[in-house]
Amino acid sequence: MSFTHTWTVRFSDTDPFGIAHYPRMIDAIHETSDAFMEHVGVPYWELTEEHGLGLPLVSMEFDFTGQVRSGDRVTIELTPEVGESSVRFDYVATHDGDTVFEGTEYRVCVPVDGDGGVPVPDDLRAAIESAAE
Repeated sequence: MSFTHTWTVRFSDTDPFGIAHYPRMIDAIHETSDAFMEHVGVPYWELTEEHGLGLPLVSMEFDFTGQVRSGDRVTIELTPEVGESSVRFDYVATHDGDTVFEGTEYRVCVPVDGDGGVPVPDDLRAAIESAAE
């Protein structure tokens, strides 16, 4: 199962040729993971403030295979996978049925006051995995 978020490409997201800048696509990806975490009931800010944990990005890899322009509505599909102390988010973004970018983010569960990975807490694991079923 996956989570879907729609990104509408704004004029400010584009270059003088009307094509979306890749950094704005990365912003859309982060917006998707934010919306996903809210959807599963553990927004990033709550994870940090109430649980003392974070899921910082440690690695990402994306291939941009198509162009999107101002006004385009891009469907971004996020599929999560929880590891021992990490979370993997796979993304596929489509517009008019064509894939425009896809890739993966790896995030590690860390305490706010620490610098090493810790096991993903059971409640966080259950929330993320429930969205993947």
